Amino acid sequence: VSGRGFEPAEISGAGKVALIGQSAAKQLFGDADPVDQQVRIRKVPFTIVGVLDKKGQSMMGQDQDDVILVPLTTARNRLFGNPQGKLRRVGVISVKVRDGLSMKDAEDGIRELMRQRHKLQPGADDDFTIRNLTEILQAQEASSKILTLLLAAVASVSLLVGGIGIMNIMLVSVTERTREIGLRMAVGARAGDIHKQFLVEAVTLSLIGGLLGIALGLGGSLAIGEFAGWRTSLSPESVVLAVGFAAAIGIFFGFYPARKASRLSPIEALRYE
Repeated sequence: VSGRGFEPAEISGAGKVALIGQSAAKQLFGDADPVDQQVRIRKVPFTIVGVLDKKGQSMMGQDQDDVILVPLTTARNRLFGNPQGKLRRVGVISVKVRDGLSMKDAEDGIRELMRQRHKLQPGADDDFTIRNLTEILQAQEASSKILTLLLAAVASVSLLVGGIGIMNIMLVSVTERTREIGLRMAVGARAGDIHKQFLVEAVTLSLIGGLLGIALGLGGSLAIGEFAGWRTSLSPESVVLAVGFAAAIGIFFGFYPARKASRLSPIEALRYE
């Protein structure tokens, strides 16, 4: 976003320079420009030379912008070693496979190289671990599918319970308004008019419940996101889908009460007390 990357001389000379992510920059410097500012890592002063592009959260839910990067030579000599730089270690190496190349071949090549560098004998177990992000992603997708099915089952039960509640309310309304229905029929209302009236009422009741649910869900998501520091977004397609489901539930579960109301006999309805 701003500043520059590492210079070759800084990498070869283990320069005390750093690149900072946007989340870390905001936490340390607020709205001020972090370039040319000083930070201390393990009591070693570093000069920030650039700010990284925003990446957001990783697949594991980690904030990829809450980082500070230093040259590998600097980390090995100044951070993870003694003053003489005798102790050197690298905990993680990230590798990106070029487009068109086989992931399996890349893994085999990396494993062979690491075994050579670690001087492992044939048949000896690896003293390192190679993780394929594709496999991790597939495992996450499988977990997401299971979670989606579970949420769908819970949502289905909720919709069923809500629909039954709407039907019961409308049946009670039909019973309490029997004389009103009879009076409307007596002055010329047709069965279709009565059916349409109660069906519209059921859909309206369902839509009100759906909109309240959307508002509460959005409010809860924003509150949790604010508390946990997560980014919250609202999908218009999800809102439209939720409203559509609410209307469908109102039509489905309101059909029987509306049909019952439209089939009342005007004479019997007027006699009802």
